[in-house]
Amino acid sequence: MAEDIEIDTADLERRMEGAIASLRTEFASLRTGRASAAMLEPVMVDAYGAQTPINQVGTVNVPEPRMVTINVWDKGLVNKVEKAIRESGLGINPQMNGTIIMLPIPELNEERRRELTKVASQYAEHARVAIRNIRRDGMDQIKKAKGDGMSEDDQKFWETEVQDLTDKLIVQVDKQLETKQAEIMQV
Repeated sequence: MAEDIEIDTADLERRMEGAIASLRTEFASLRTGRASAAMLEPVMVDAYGAQTPINQVGTVNVPEPRMVTINVWDKGLVNKVEKAIRESGLGINPQMNGTIIMLPIPELNEERRRELTKVASQYAEHARVAIRNIRRDGMDQIKKAKGDGMSEDDQKFWETEVQDLTDKLIVQVDKQLETKQAEIMQV
């Protein structure tokens, strides 16, 4: 019976990959001086009595490297979309043209670039903490299995497996952070 005890590393890996996917989403919302539709993902509009993502009230396009346009479908929501963008903290000044809102992306100055790299570092640290918490859950499963009769050799094996998985995914987080910081600092 003790030989049948296994730790579900696939579940742990899936959860850790979820932390990395969340990190990618957070990185996509960081402005890098280039226009990207993903930078508007966290912006919510008060539409029809509910907080709604911008991409559900209009079409988001990137016609030029330094311009994002939003073609708002409901004329009555144009001002609400503009207000949501102004209050989002993105540092972008929307320009109205009928139902189309244009967002010119200004150049980032050196100070703002440094601030954004710090924000990226914070996002990466949150991802590392999430991965370590999942590792702790895995280690707790191993301790419980040891109490249920898992041999010490099996315990060491599973602890090594969980630690190797954690190390591999932390390296992925670090690589993504390095890439994002280089992208932000690129002039």
